[in-house]
Amino acid sequence: MKKIIVLLILVGLVIAPTFADGINLGDFPLGKWMDENYDAIWEFSTGNIRIVAEDGSVFFDFGKVGIQNFKLGVGADGPFITFDCSAAGKSYKFSKPITKASMLLEITRPEKPLYKVEMPKH
Repeated sequence: MKKIIVLLILVGLVIAPTFADGINLGDFPLGKWMDENYDAIWEFSTGNIRIVAEDGSVFFDFGKVGIQNFKLGVGADGPFITFDCSAAGKSYKFSKPITKASMLLEITRPEKPLYKVEMPKH
């Protein structure tokens, strides 16, 4: 019984930072970009990533549900982030080319084609 309690505490300590500390975007560009296919605004702030409507209502809040496998980097074209979200059942990649004002979004979805869209700054 004690081993189970200790295991649950350790698992909680590992999972807690994903939720409690927010999402650290480092030098990734903050702001809002519009996915015109879905009339959805992707909002990148200092500690979170959300999908919101034009009126500000929240469609999805990654900070609340948590993300996994977060990676922040810089490629040949500019900065990018990748992460998985088990709550959404999808993997995401955002890249911000240095030469464009728009952002590129790629979503990998089980048993569906790769979703790609170029999102203008909102």
